[in-house]
Amino acid sequence: MILIGERINGMFKDVRRAIQQGNPEPIWDWAKRQQAAGADYLDLNVGPAVEDRVTAMKWLVNTVQEVSDVPLCLDSTDYDSIEAGLELCKRPAMINSVPADAPKLERVIPMARDHGAHLIGLAMNERGIPKNAENRLALAMEIVATADAYGLPMDHLLIDPLILPCYVAQDHGPEVLETIRQVKLLATPSPRTVVGLSNVSQKCVDRPLVNRTFLVMGMACGLDAAILDVDDNELMDAVATARILLNQDVYAESYLKVFKNRGVR
Repeated sequence: MILIGERINGMFKDVRRAIQQGNPEPIWDWAKRQQAAGADYLDLNVGPAVEDRVTAMKWLVNTVQEVSDVPLCLDSTDYDSIEAGLELCKRPAMINSVPADAPKLERVIPMARDHGAHLIGLAMNERGIPKNAENRLALAMEIVATADAYGLPMDHLLIDPLILPCYVAQDHGPEVLETIRQVKLLATPSPRTVVGLSNVSQKCVDRPLVNRTFLVMGMACGLDAAILDVDDNELMDAVATARILLNQDVYAESYLKVFKNRGVR
């Protein structure tokens, strides 16, 4: 399970203020906390903090890399800002994300290939997010085919089937889980799968419980990665326990401690 720390995002008030004020302290704090919690990547998103996203992304990349060597996941719909950030990354990064839209795929996939980056492809297009697994898989196949045509290694591609809040789209949950299962059949080697976990629990009562329950269900279906709150200890305990039950790690009485100190990167 690839753990992508979600917290350095301009949607959060403390991060937004830090970006606007050019204050590195909150960014350093979240980078170090998420690295200590076991994040394999740190998601960086300037969000709505500033209009000049290129400059903001460059500042964010440089600021995080002052205190952390964890690979970065550059998150923006502004592909100029992602490209500017990639040029500063000290380690191969991840791009979050691109939908199944031909002009956008043709812009972003070569960028990922040339920088040796991993790429998250979204199972959606200009018409939005499909309701069922069949149509999500059709869009995923478009992304897979385009990635292959442009020479992006398939193990550098992650498909996000796009989970929606269960309080308004409860019927999407099983469709997302089925999409996760079926993505493995789209190519050989197969692309991997990822979800933005916090989306499933928006406006729900007891969000952490909803998040960790869905994550374990996703792992049982073959989910490979998640953008999530690595600072949530109970969520990390659920990941560690699911890995034991899925025979992905060797059981030991100290498995929770081992998982938290595993140093995966």
